Amino acid sequence: MERHQVSVYVGAMAAGALVGWAAPAARPGLEHAIYPVLGTLLYVTFLQVPAAELVRSLRAGRFLAAALVVNFVVVPLVVAAMFAFLPDDQAVRLGVLLVLLAPCVDYVIVFSGLAGGSSQRLLAATPLLLIAQMVLLPGFLFLFMGSDLAYVVEAGPFVEAFLVLIVIPLALAWLTQGWAARRPAGQKVADAMGATMVPLMAATLLTVVASQVPKLNDSVADVARVVPFYVLFLLVMAFAGLGVARLFRLDVPAGRAIVFTGATRNSLVVLPLALALPDRLAIAAVVVVTQTLVEVVGMVIYVRAVPRLLPVS
Repeated sequence: MERHQVSVYVGAMAAGALVGWAAPAARPGLEHAIYPVLGTLLYVTFLQVPAAELVRSLRAGRFLAAALVVNFVVVPLVVAAMFAFLPDDQAVRLGVLLVLLAPCVDYVIVFSGLAGGSSQRLLAATPLLLIAQMVLLPGFLFLFMGSDLAYVVEAGPFVEAFLVLIVIPLALAWLTQGWAARRPAGQKVADAMGATMVPLMAATLLTVVASQVPKLNDSVADVARVVPFYVLFLLVMAFAGLGVARLFRLDVPAGRAIVFTGATRNSLVVLPLALALPDRLAIAAVVVVTQTLVEVVGMVIYVRAVPRLLPVS
């Protein structure tokens, strides 16, 4: 499955679209399943990062600085340049902001590794990127949407997502690591959980897509209007990431990882925030999921293009 994981992910999304179209009545149950499957996926992701490695990663100053700059300085500037041209619909704009302002922390590691990027350094930076986006995202949303934000976004879902999707999986992962270090049974459990990464990602993508397809109805045209912006974002961030990597004088594997972290977005983690919006803004969740569909195709291209963009000298 690891050798063919890109095909597995694309197949999972296609299956999700088929399920969503054929069984729209299943949507409420599928939406309730998003948190459990996503929390489990992030637990397995964090399990790959030893706590001691996280401490050491904080000393990788240039790589971490580059990851923070590309995600929380360059990306907001790119989004700001596109914002005025987005559709006027408030829900559509909010969905685009939610997904583009949050860096990916799960399958970016997979795609970066396929392109020869430094997956280990990117994996070690994952908790820091998660915490930083949860802290900064409300402020970014306020900067873009102003006082209107107070009427559509509540703090509760943000806090809940942070606890359920970050704090709890991270704590459980570290407890499992401690168990694995002391007991052979713990090591077996950790190894077994690590082997579930690809199936869990596939299950998450299937669940997310299947739960959102029934919401499209008459909104296909509105959602289609954001697709060119997602494509443009991927194109611009390839070169922006390259510029940041060169600015920080990173080696080739680290530079490729920076290109990927700047381009991939955290649609799966921000989706629960979009789902918590009022019904009149329900289209925001579909806008978020649409970004995933565009991005997975884009990552297949990135895996081939980034090594040419940043070749081994």
